[in-house]
Amino acid sequence: MSEFVLANGIIVSPGKDAKNGDLGIKGEKIVSSKAAKKIDLNKNSCVYPSLINTHDHLQGNYRPPVGPQNGNFYLTWLPWDKDLKASKTFEERSKLTREDLYALSGYKCLFSGVTTVNDHFPHELNRQILPTLPVRAIQEYGVAHECSSYDLKWGDGIEIEHERAVKNKWPFITHLSEGFDEEAMNSVDTLEKMKILDNHCLFVHCIALSDEDINKIAKAGASVSWCGFSNMFMFNVTSKIRKMIKAGVNVTIGTDSSATGSANLLAEIKYDRELYRSLYGEDLPAKKIFEMVTINSAKAFWMQDKTGSLEEGKLGDILVLKAKNDDPYKNLVDAEMEDIELLVLAGNPLYGETRFLDIFDGNLPAGYTQITVGNREMFVKGDPAGLYREIRKKVGFEKILDYLPFEPSAPKQEGA
Repeated sequence: MSEFVLANGIIVSPGKDAKNGDLGIKGEKIVSSKAAKKIDLNKNSCVYPSLINTHDHLQGNYRPPVGPQNGNFYLTWLPWDKDLKASKTFEERSKLTREDLYALSGYKCLFSGVTTVNDHFPHELNRQILPTLPVRAIQEYGVAHECSSYDLKWGDGIEIEHERAVKNKWPFITHLSEGFDEEAMNSVDTLEKMKILDNHCLFVHCIALSDEDINKIAKAGASVSWCGFSNMFMFNVTSKIRKMIKAGVNVTIGTDSSATGSANLLAEIKYDRELYRSLYGEDLPAKKIFEMVTINSAKAFWMQDKTGSLEEGKLGDILVLKAKNDDPYKNLVDAEMEDIELLVLAGNPLYGETRFLDIFDGNLPAGYTQITVGNREMFVKGDPAGLYREIRKKVGFEKILDYLPFEPSAPKQEGA
């Protein structure tokens, strides 16, 4: 059982002022520990809750993105699906196994400070593979593809999946209004008639909602996953995000898959902040973005009693970043992959600078490897370098995946 203290850090948690202090971990939980094993951050590092990505498709995280041709944009998601399956990206991706693609996605999350993610696919497709990932991909959710006549009919049906979510205190997650046809524009009314509009609902995209729809969602206590990059790439428009925030909607941020979205959540955060500025001529406060990728997301997943903030008794889901900015919130929204110093999931370090190996009594544990990121030696759970080499072998060239922040070196030979 891990027991350690991150000492003299800048502790940043939703609902509290950032302050210098210590953060203790014992087992899976955050505690007011006085453990002898202390790692001194020397006030040079910010300690945050690790990030939560509310929307991804983990089988689809291959690059480059596939989008509309010749300066056109889509009316709904359906023509994109046809373009994807006819693309070179899909042809190349098809050389990999589902296990390869999910493993890549796990590291896409890990290397961007994300420890909790939703894989928006039905349970029968991902139930067996999600536990193999280095991060937490939630498995307790009701799911539908979307609310339209041309959705993909995921799960056991919208009403049954929603009822199951309510009974078990899970989120019910579905794309909503991903497009501009009549069905997309009337999707909130459709759900309302089905009596599926409440605080269990996490709606993804929502790009064609009316002001009345937004007020209904806010009144119901539903959440929204904003995927700005994917929206603009596919449709050249995004949701009315400022109106949603002002209406009191619980807004979160998702990447969508990297087949249409940002490279990872850190890139999405920066893109969405710039998008907001270009749309409204004002800044979306960095503190608000921080809340959107931590406690708001935990609330959307019905996990706010477990994660999303740094409170005693909650899971030790922790992200430590180099303190490059005096404003700890701006420090987060400006962060790059190379700024991550340590990532912890439920008290278990997944990734970090080798100075944090003191948590493991100075030794690299079994099941971990070392890589070089930004001229720093880092330990990481699993073998992402070996995975990267295998991907390159299968596709037949030196593939670059921008969400992997390292170049895989050749494996060491015995006796070398």
